[in-house]
Amino acid sequence: MNISFTTINKDNILSILPLLSIINTKTPPDILKSRVVEMGNCPNYECVAIINNEEIIGICGLWYSIRHYLGKSVEPDHVIISETYRGKGLGKLFFKWIYEHTKAKGCEAMELNTYSSNTKSHKFYYNEGFNIYAFHFAKILREDQKFY
Repeated sequence: MNISFTTINKDNILSILPLLSIINTKTPPDILKSRVVEMGNCPNYECVAIINNEEIIGICGLWYSIRHYLGKSVEPDHVIISETYRGKGLGKLFFKWIYEHTKAKGCEAMELNTYSSNTKSHKFYYNEGFNIYAFHFAKILREDQKFY
């Protein structure tokens, strides 16, 4: 393996769709594509990736904000590593790189959401030193009331 970590340029943001589609099976592809383009244009969003020989094998969105209870913070979002590369310690290396990358941008804290059914991620984040401080709630405001 020839592993490196990098940011994804907004002009190449659609390159994350193959991996993102693995964890996002409910959103229609055209809506997912539109949302990813819009995310790529947000000034407080950045996408980072694990590259192996020029192939994207892992992704993580980073949302930057300032919170009254944390200070300048970052929220990792849609973290995924290609199934072929799981269990090889890449998640730990990726997050080590993300910690340094975001600290260099002035971040003081990190918080994230993970689906309650994703128990493997819970173990990973506990091992990374994360603690549960709150519950994440969502309310759909669209007329169809569907989550996608």
